[in-house]
Amino acid sequence: MTSIINRRRFLIGSGAALGAVGLTGCDDVVQNENVQKVLAMAEQLTMRSQRLLVPQQKLAREFTEKDISPTFRPNGTSQPGSEEYAAMVENGFSTWKLKVDGLVNQPMDLSLADLKKLPSRTQITRHDCVEGWSAIGKWTGVPLGLLLRSVGVKPGARYVVFYCADELEQTLDGSGRYYESIDLIDAFHPQTILAYSMNDKDLEVAHGAPLRLRVERHLGYKHAKYLMRIEVRDKFSDIWGGNGGFWEDRGYEWYAGI
Repeated sequence: MTSIINRRRFLIGSGAALGAVGLTGCDDVVQNENVQKVLAMAEQLTMRSQRLLVPQQKLAREFTEKDISPTFRPNGTSQPGSEEYAAMVENGFSTWKLKVDGLVNQPMDLSLADLKKLPSRTQITRHDCVEGWSAIGKWTGVPLGLLLRSVGVKPGARYVVFYCADELEQTLDGSGRYYESIDLIDAFHPQTILAYSMNDKDLEVAHGAPLRLRVERHLGYKHAKYLMRIEVRDKFSDIWGGNGGFWEDRGYEWYAGI
Protein backbone atom coordinates (compact mmCIF):
# COMPACT_ATOMS: atom_id res chain seq x y z
CA MET A 1 0.00 0.00 0.00
CA THR A 2 2.91 2.37 0.73
CA SER A 3 4.15 2.01 -2.84
CA ILE A 4 0.71 2.92 -4.16
CA ILE A 5 0.60 6.02 -1.98
CA ASN A 6 4.05 7.01 -3.24
CA ARG A 7 2.87 6.59 -6.83
CA ARG A 8 -0.11 8.79 -6.06
CA ARG A 9 2.16 11.53 -4.72
CA PHE A 10 4.42 11.23 -7.74
CA LEU A 11 1.51 11.52 -10.14
CA ILE A 12 0.09 14.56 -8.39
CA GLY A 13 3.52 16.15 -8.41
CA SER A 14 4.11 15.48 -12.08
CA GLY A 15 0.58 16.58 -12.92
CA ALA A 16 1.03 19.77 -10.96
CA ALA A 17 4.17 20.51 -12.95
CA LEU A 18 2.19 20.11 -16.16
CA GLY A 19 -0.65 22.22 -14.85
CA ALA A 20 1.72 24.99 -13.88
CA VAL A 21 2.90 25.51 -17.43
CA GLY A 22 -0.66 26.20 -18.54
CA LEU A 23 -2.21 25.55 -21.92
CA THR A 24 0.51 27.40 -23.82
CA GLY A 25 3.25 25.44 -22.10
CA CYS A 26 1.69 22.09 -22.91
CA ASP A 27 3.29 22.13 -26.34
CA ASP A 28 6.72 22.29 -24.71
CA VAL A 29 5.86 19.32 -22.50
CA VAL A 30 4.55 17.27 -25.42
CA GLN A 31 7.75 17.94 -27.35
CA ASN A 32 9.96 16.95 -24.43
CA GLU A 33 10.67 13.26 -25.06
CA ASN A 34 12.20 12.65 -21.63
CA VAL A 35 9.17 14.07 -19.82
CA GLN A 36 6.85 11.94 -21.92
CA LYS A 37 8.81 8.79 -21.15
CA VAL A 38 8.70 9.46 -17.40
CA LEU A 39 4.97 10.16 -17.47
CA ALA A 40 4.24 7.07 -19.54
CA MET A 41 6.19 4.88 -17.10
CA ALA A 42 4.40 6.43 -14.11
CA GLU A 43 1.00 5.90 -15.69
CA GLN A 44 1.65 2.26 -16.54
CA LEU A 45 2.97 1.54 -13.04
CA THR A 46 -0.01 3.22 -11.38
CA MET A 47 -2.55 1.45 -13.58
CA ARG A 48 -0.94 -1.95 -13.07
CA SER A 49 -0.67 -1.38 -9.32
CA GLN A 50 -4.33 -0.46 -9.00
CA ARG A 51 -5.55 -3.23 -11.27
CA LEU A 52 -3.35 -6.00 -9.83
CA LEU A 53 -2.99 -5.06 -6.16
CA VAL A 54 -6.21 -3.20 -5.40
CA PRO A 55 -9.61 -4.92 -5.79
CA GLN A 56 -11.52 -3.48 -8.74
CA GLN A 57 -14.42 -2.48 -6.48
CA LYS A 58 -12.19 -0.96 -3.78
CA LEU A 59 -13.61 2.40 -2.75
CA ALA A 60 -11.74 5.67 -2.55
CA ARG A 61 -11.80 7.11 0.94
CA GLU A 62 -15.08 8.73 1.91
CA PHE A 63 -15.39 11.47 4.52
CA THR A 64 -18.01 12.91 6.86
CA GLU A 65 -20.10 16.07 6.66
CA LYS A 66 -17.73 17.87 9.02
CA ASP A 67 -14.85 17.26 6.59
CA ILE A 68 -16.47 19.12 3.68
CA SER A 69 -14.23 21.97 2.53
CA PRO A 70 -15.60 25.48 3.13
CA THR A 71 -14.24 26.46 -0.29
CA PHE A 72 -14.13 24.20 -3.32
CA ARG A 73 -12.35 25.79 -6.27
CA PRO A 74 -13.76 25.07 -9.73
CA ASN A 75 -11.41 22.98 -11.83
CA GLY A 76 -11.00 23.64 -15.53
CA THR A 77 -13.58 25.85 -17.20
CA SER A 78 -15.80 28.00 -14.98
CA GLN A 79 -18.43 28.61 -17.65
CA PRO A 80 -18.74 27.41 -21.26
CA GLY A 81 -18.86 30.35 -23.65
CA SER A 82 -21.32 29.06 -26.25
CA GLU A 83 -24.71 30.64 -26.90
CA GLU A 84 -26.27 27.19 -26.71
CA TYR A 85 -25.04 26.67 -23.17
CA ALA A 86 -26.02 30.19 -22.11
CA ALA A 87 -29.56 29.49 -23.33
CA MET A 88 -29.71 26.28 -21.28
CA VAL A 89 -28.58 28.15 -18.17
CA GLU A 90 -31.26 30.76 -18.82
CA ASN A 91 -34.03 28.16 -18.95
CA GLY A 92 -32.75 26.23 -15.95
CA PHE A 93 -31.53 23.36 -18.15
CA SER A 94 -35.13 22.40 -18.95
CA THR A 95 -34.14 21.79 -22.59
CA TRP A 96 -30.89 19.98 -21.79
CA LYS A 97 -30.70 16.27 -22.50
CA LEU A 98 -27.92 13.72 -22.07
CA LYS A 99 -27.45 11.52 -25.12
CA VAL A 100 -26.26 7.97 -24.41
CA ASP A 101 -25.33 6.02 -27.52
CA GLY A 102 -22.60 4.05 -29.27
CA LEU A 103 -22.19 0.34 -28.61
CA VAL A 104 -25.42 0.01 -26.65
CA ASN A 105 -28.63 -1.92 -27.26
CA GLN A 106 -30.97 0.92 -26.39
CA PRO A 107 -29.71 4.49 -26.99
CA MET A 108 -31.34 7.09 -24.77
CA ASP A 109 -31.83 10.83 -24.43
CA LEU A 110 -32.34 11.72 -20.77
CA SER A 111 -33.46 15.00 -19.27
CA LEU A 112 -32.21 16.19 -15.89
CA ALA A 113 -35.60 15.26 -14.44
CA ASP A 114 -35.25 11.75 -15.90
CA LEU A 115 -31.87 11.32 -14.25
CA LYS A 116 -33.12 12.52 -10.88
CA LYS A 117 -35.83 9.84 -10.93
CA LEU A 118 -33.22 7.08 -11.13
CA PRO A 119 -31.59 5.49 -8.06
CA SER A 120 -28.81 7.73 -6.78
CA ARG A 121 -25.63 7.52 -4.76
CA THR A 122 -24.24 10.16 -2.39
CA GLN A 123 -20.56 10.25 -1.49
CA ILE A 124 -18.23 12.67 0.28
CA THR A 125 -14.84 12.45 -1.39
CA ARG A 126 -11.65 14.38 -2.00
CA HIS A 127 -10.92 15.98 -5.35
CA ASP A 128 -7.20 16.10 -6.21
CA CYS A 129 -6.34 18.59 -8.94
CA VAL A 130 -3.15 18.45 -11.01
CA GLU A 131 -2.61 22.11 -10.12
CA GLY A 132 -1.70 20.93 -6.63
CA TRP A 133 -4.83 21.63 -4.59
CA SER A 134 -7.41 19.32 -3.02
CA ALA A 135 -10.90 19.81 -1.63
CA ILE A 136 -13.60 17.62 -0.14
CA GLY A 137 -17.16 17.78 -1.44
CA LYS A 138 -20.44 15.93 -1.20
CA TRP A 139 -21.75 14.58 -4.49
CA THR A 140 -25.07 13.00 -5.45
CA GLY A 141 -25.85 11.45 -8.79
CA VAL A 142 -26.70 8.40 -10.85
CA PRO A 143 -24.20 5.52 -10.78
CA LEU A 144 -22.81 5.28 -14.30
CA GLY A 145 -22.88 1.48 -14.09
CA LEU A 146 -26.62 1.55 -13.46
CA LEU A 147 -27.17 3.69 -16.55
CA LEU A 148 -24.96 1.45 -18.68
CA ARG A 149 -26.89 -1.62 -17.56
CA SER A 150 -30.11 0.15 -18.53
CA VAL A 151 -28.96 0.83 -22.08
CA GLY A 152 -27.20 -2.53 -22.44
CA VAL A 153 -23.51 -2.55 -23.38
CA LYS A 154 -22.77 -4.52 -26.55
CA PRO A 155 -19.97 -7.10 -26.84
CA GLY A 156 -16.69 -5.54 -27.91
CA ALA A 157 -17.24 -2.33 -25.94
CA ARG A 158 -14.20 -1.24 -23.90
CA TYR A 159 -14.48 2.48 -23.17
CA VAL A 160 -16.92 5.20 -22.26
CA VAL A 161 -16.29 8.61 -23.82
CA PHE A 162 -17.74 11.81 -22.34
CA TYR A 163 -18.39 14.81 -24.59
CA CYS A 164 -18.76 18.19 -22.89
CA ALA A 165 -20.14 21.65 -23.58
CA ASP A 166 -16.99 23.60 -22.72
CA GLU A 167 -14.54 24.55 -25.45
CA LEU A 168 -11.05 25.31 -24.21
CA GLU A 169 -9.63 26.18 -27.63
CA GLN A 170 -11.23 27.64 -30.74
CA THR A 171 -10.63 25.01 -33.42
CA LEU A 172 -12.26 24.24 -36.74
CA ASP A 173 -12.43 20.49 -36.19
CA GLY A 174 -13.89 20.56 -32.68
CA SER A 175 -10.73 19.23 -31.04
CA GLY A 176 -10.75 22.16 -28.64
CA ARG A 177 -13.95 20.93 -27.01
CA TYR A 178 -13.46 19.08 -23.75
CA TYR A 179 -13.84 15.33 -23.70
CA GLU A 180 -12.68 12.46 -21.53
CA SER A 181 -12.78 8.67 -21.42
CA ILE A 182 -12.51 5.80 -18.99
CA ASP A 183 -12.60 2.04 -19.45
CA LEU A 184 -15.51 -0.18 -18.44
CA ILE A 185 -13.77 -1.31 -15.26
CA ASP A 186 -13.83 2.25 -13.93
CA ALA A 187 -17.22 2.96 -15.51
CA PHE A 188 -18.81 0.22 -13.39
CA HIS A 189 -16.99 1.19 -10.19
CA PRO A 190 -19.55 2.00 -7.44
CA GLN A 191 -18.18 5.52 -6.91
CA THR A 192 -18.29 6.47 -10.59
CA ILE A 193 -21.39 8.63 -10.77
CA LEU A 194 -23.00 11.24 -12.98
CA ALA A 195 -23.36 13.96 -10.39
CA TYR A 196 -26.13 16.58 -10.53
CA SER A 197 -25.76 17.78 -6.93
CA MET A 198 -22.88 19.17 -4.89
CA ASN A 199 -23.16 19.77 -1.15
CA ASP A 200 -26.93 19.14 -1.25
CA LYS A 201 -27.57 21.72 -3.98
CA ASP A 202 -27.97 21.46 -7.74
CA LEU A 203 -24.60 21.84 -9.43
CA GLU A 204 -23.54 25.42 -10.00
CA VAL A 205 -22.30 26.42 -13.44
CA ALA A 206 -18.72 26.71 -12.19
CA HIS A 207 -18.81 23.10 -11.01
CA GLY A 208 -20.20 21.59 -14.20
CA ALA A 209 -23.98 22.13 -14.30
CA PRO A 210 -26.15 20.38 -15.03
CA LEU A 211 -24.14 17.13 -14.92
CA ARG A 212 -20.55 16.09 -14.37
CA LEU A 213 -18.60 12.88 -14.01
CA ARG A 214 -17.19 11.85 -10.66
CA VAL A 215 -14.62 9.07 -10.98
CA GLU A 216 -13.16 9.14 -7.52
CA ARG A 217 -9.98 7.12 -7.94
CA HIS A 218 -8.62 9.52 -10.57
CA LEU A 219 -7.12 13.00 -10.80
CA GLY A 220 -9.38 15.98 -11.30
CA TYR A 221 -9.16 16.45 -15.06
CA LYS A 222 -10.82 13.04 -15.54
CA HIS A 223 -13.96 14.38 -13.81
CA ALA A 224 -15.51 15.81 -16.97
CA LYS A 225 -17.94 18.72 -16.50
CA TYR A 226 -20.89 20.02 -18.56
CA LEU A 227 -21.76 16.57 -19.90
CA MET A 228 -23.72 16.49 -23.15
CA ARG A 229 -23.18 13.00 -24.52
CA ILE A 230 -21.88 9.62 -23.39
CA GLU A 231 -20.69 7.22 -26.07
CA VAL A 232 -19.74 3.59 -25.47
CA ARG A 233 -16.88 2.58 -27.80
CA ASP A 234 -14.39 -0.13 -28.61
CA LYS A 235 -11.56 2.41 -29.01
CA PHE A 236 -10.84 6.13 -28.79
CA SER A 237 -7.81 6.35 -31.06
CA ASP A 238 -9.97 7.80 -33.85
CA ILE A 239 -11.28 10.73 -31.78
CA TRP A 240 -9.41 14.01 -32.30
CA GLY A 241 -5.85 13.57 -30.97
CA GLY A 242 -6.42 9.88 -30.32
CA ASN A 243 -5.30 9.82 -26.69
CA GLY A 244 -8.66 9.68 -24.96
CA GLY A 245 -9.12 13.20 -23.64
CA PHE A 246 -8.58 16.91 -24.19
CA TRP A 247 -5.56 17.13 -21.89
CA GLU A 248 -4.32 13.70 -22.85
CA ASP A 249 -4.08 14.96 -26.44
CA ARG A 250 -1.80 17.65 -25.04
CA GLY A 251 0.57 15.41 -23.07
CA TYR A 252 -1.26 14.37 -19.89
CA GLU A 253 -1.63 10.74 -18.79
CA TRP A 254 -4.79 8.90 -19.85
CA TYR A 255 -5.27 6.71 -16.76
CA ALA A 256 -4.48 9.35 -14.11
CA GLY A 257 -5.23 6.99 -11.25
CA ILE A 258 -4.48 7.88 -7.63
